[in-house]
Amino acid sequence: MSLPLHTHGQVQGVRDVGIFKVLTPEEAMTCGLPPQDVLLWNAEDDRYAGSVGSPQRETGRLSVSALRMPEVVQPGDVIRLREGSGQISVLFRRGSQANTLFVTERCNSRCLMCSQPPRDDDDSWRVDELLRLIPLIDKGEIQLGMSGGEPTLLGQDLRRLIVTCRMELPDTTLHILTNGRLFSDRALADALVGAAPEDVIWAVPLYGDVAAAHDAVVDAENAFVETLQGLHEIGRLKGRVELRVVLHRMTVDRLPELASFIYRRLPFVEHIALMGLEPMGFTKQNRDRLWIDPVDYIQPLGDAVFHLANRGMAVSIYNLPLCILPGPLRPFARQSISDWKNTFAPECTGCDLISHCSGFFASAGPAWRSRAVSPVKLQEALHEMA
Repeated sequence: MSLPLHTHGQVQGVRDVGIFKVLTPEEAMTCGLPPQDVLLWNAEDDRYAGSVGSPQRETGRLSVSALRMPEVVQPGDVIRLREGSGQISVLFRRGSQANTLFVTERCNSRCLMCSQPPRDDDDSWRVDELLRLIPLIDKGEIQLGMSGGEPTLLGQDLRRLIVTCRMELPDTTLHILTNGRLFSDRALADALVGAAPEDVIWAVPLYGDVAAAHDAVVDAENAFVETLQGLHEIGRLKGRVELRVVLHRMTVDRLPELASFIYRRLPFVEHIALMGLEPMGFTKQNRDRLWIDPVDYIQPLGDAVFHLANRGMAVSIYNLPLCILPGPLRPFARQSISDWKNTFAPECTGCDLISHCSGFFASAGPAWRSRAVSPVKLQEALHEMA
């Protein structure tokens, strides 16, 4: 069952917006964080900012209690509290493999399957909030995402975030989702990619091997040319690139041609992710243009995967359950859906592969699931792999 990033409770003593690290008293004593940045887990101690889990005793003292879903907040998490609001938002979850810094809602593309439809509002306040959040993230975090909207629209503010992460989280790899178009500006590419070329993976979507195909999906003129120029700028700077291809009716027919294009034109790419559709945002509005049962594109998917893998390129399949993939493709499938979005269907009951499967997006009701979804028995799976 997916665990949400928000819950509600009784919040007292907050002024404006507070960003706090939730810690046990024992960890709080040794963490080295300023007391005003710490909320104690099930404790009340005047040396710290307040408590989580027990009601306040003193007027004006910060406390969070009576959580509607107590399991949402745990020690090690970083949470946001707002004055006058009972909402508790988890900005960092200890132990999650999907922690992501959301940097902006603005975007210069309008992808037909965008799960986070862009808004033109001024949300520059997010940068200051993230600069407060980053020092509170666990130092041992292996990877941290950044997403939007389009992060590169922040310009030098994105560089500030990257540099701050390098200082506060020197052992953490950043995984930044970007359409790559603004990297066609060499000065911006130098500033952003050059800030940490070895410590940032730039995850860039590419939806076709010809301009018309890519531009139609992202609903932006010249996007294909700008994206390719941007990718080559990242390559020039020895930056790390992951290509992402969302699988839907408009992209699947030319997957083999796209795979060939990637191998010939973008040999410096270190990973290619072929991704099942997430039914959120614009995807729901454009269902008739996008939806195709994954079992109906298994042939071009397999051709693309093996074209890349047989030539030494790292390739993965994201967001597709194991049961719909033939045996030879299953080793390429990953448990890729963020834990707070992840669920399984009733049809998964009794499946021997469920602990290794990506499952489904929580937003994917029966109308968005393949007709081929069914439980797999281990003996059957071994036979298909033979």
